[in-house]
Amino acid sequence: MTAGTGRKEDGDGERPSAPTTRTPLSEVARRAVRERIIDGSYAQGARVVEREIAEDLRMSRVPVREALRALVEEGLLDLLPHSGVRVRRLERADVEHLYDVWEPLAIQASRLAARRVALAGPGIMADLRAVLERAEAAAAAGDRTRENDAGTAFHDEIVALADNPLLAQLMQRLSGQLRLLFGLNTEPAPMRAQHGEMYERIAAGDADAAGAITLLHVRRSRELALRAVTGTAAPAPAAEPGPRP
Repeated sequence: MTAGTGRKEDGDGERPSAPTTRTPLSEVARRAVRERIIDGSYAQGARVVEREIAEDLRMSRVPVREALRALVEEGLLDLLPHSGVRVRRLERADVEHLYDVWEPLAIQASRLAARRVALAGPGIMADLRAVLERAEAAAAAGDRTRENDAGTAFHDEIVALADNPLLAQLMQRLSGQLRLLFGLNTEPAPMRAQHGEMYERIAAGDADAAGAITLLHVRRSRELALRAVTGTAAPAPAAEPGPRP
């Protein structure tokens, strides 16, 4: 017993280390299934079988069931009456609805990030710069999976820079579906170029310019997503005046 603490020591006189926090099995399963949906291992419209996932991940079916419910809520799986779940098949309306919501949030994230940089200086942008460089390296190596991940991380880092917890919570709800659509993009080079422009506007601390280039970026992304989902080139919505301060 250690004097004055009332806590028992182990055999060599050292206090036992604090127990490490383990990721819940349901979260492990959710992440695994989520990645397989996003990278196309589970095709759109394919049934996802709880028992098979549990066997593959070597865990019981209970955490897998919880994970699948979470992915239904996230919009990546559809619940089938009396027959489990399947990967959501994205239609034109799904893309339109998603981008209708994402567009104003993405613009606001860039504006808030630029305002914060204007106050704190560009030194807080190291992580955003690192993501840009990671995307370029992946593109040079022809690794589309890593490039897609870096492209998604770029938007996540802008949200982090914005430093608005409610905005972060709302964007998190969209992240899975957005990653799925980004992965369908067959023209990544223009997206990377626009990411670079967004970075420069945010680094300059210019909220109006950051919002304006983000609007163009989201509109172009919408067009490419619609093309991927429908198999046809869809005109982007008419541009609106740039966001006001």
